[in-house]
Amino acid sequence: MKIAILGTAWPYRGGIADFNNRLAQEFIKEGDEVIIYTFTLQYPSFLFPGKTQYSPDPQPAGLDITRRLNSVNPFNWLKVGREIRREKPDLLIVPFWMPFMGASTGAVSRLAKRCGARRVAILHNLIPHEHKPGDKILSRYFIKSVDSCVALSESVLKDIDLFDKSKPRTFCPHPLYDHFGTIASREESIAHFGLDPDYRYILFFGLIRDYKGLDLLLRAYADSRLRELNVRLLITGEFYGSSDKYFELEKELGLEGLVIWKNSFIPADEVRYCFGAADIIAQPYKTATQSGVSQIAYHFEKPMLVTKVGGLAEIVPDGKAGYAVEPEPTKIADGLVDFFKNKHLQQFTEGVMDEKRKYSWSKMTQAIRSLIG
Repeated sequence: MKIAILGTAWPYRGGIADFNNRLAQEFIKEGDEVIIYTFTLQYPSFLFPGKTQYSPDPQPAGLDITRRLNSVNPFNWLKVGREIRREKPDLLIVPFWMPFMGASTGAVSRLAKRCGARRVAILHNLIPHEHKPGDKILSRYFIKSVDSCVALSESVLKDIDLFDKSKPRTFCPHPLYDHFGTIASREESIAHFGLDPDYRYILFFGLIRDYKGLDLLLRAYADSRLRELNVRLLITGEFYGSSDKYFELEKELGLEGLVIWKNSFIPADEVRYCFGAADIIAQPYKTATQSGVSQIAYHFEKPMLVTKVGGLAEIVPDGKAGYAVEPEPTKIADGLVDFFKNKHLQQFTEGVMDEKRKYSWSKMTQAIRSLIG
């Protein structure tokens, strides 16, 4: 097939860009022709809370990526839609992760229909974690612009009914993020970051936003039972928003000197060391649909502690690949104490290795192909 992907990709950074890059690589591997249409302007600077939108990594090999789409310029949407129409792809894949992008991608998708392209949405989220006026209108506008949908979690699959009850849809879990290199040993990773090898490490990884529950994890880590164990909390990722409340909470809880902060965006070649140093990955989210962090953990064969929100518990079987607990500090602490005190690392690692077989990229391409017949 001739396939076009419309959405963020290199040179932009982040999980959605990584997803689109990797999906394109899988289709190319299967013999398809793929072009990615990404942004000339993704987020206006005043809407972007981080330090930079751009990746420090080189362009992924073998990908045809063209920067065309301006997220805030309707005249540009017409131009991009006409360009895609002239190219006549058999399939247009449009990822959706936030309502703001629904105006531009929805408009282009509508124009692409005129060349006969089948239009498939990949829904990372449909109801945003942080609500803003107009979200429902933009989400509905986008959903009406595509022919069918792939949801990355069961909860998102159900959310489609809020906007369209008849559109063809399927669920396919988020595949592995397997592009971060091979597994790094604990010894290599500890040395890379200059960590003390006498401690075991809990990892919080990724952009730090309120809905990801780092405050819950800090309160859990302050539990006196964890203080009796040689455990440290490793926090890696860039703050999206103010960091003050987290450092104030750290001080309030008496955790200064016990938390290791690596507060910057983690380049792709550093990710393997973050996971290599950790014994367990903590995802104490307050709200969620699914998480790419889980799929990085599966790739690096690390047990996880997730909260029972959205689709996280669907991905991490409680008692096999880790823990699925209520989003409360005491419940999070209970899981972490059980993990370290009862030495579950080997048992849960074996469970992770068994579960990770479910999350191949070929299953994602098969799900998309099944929707378009």
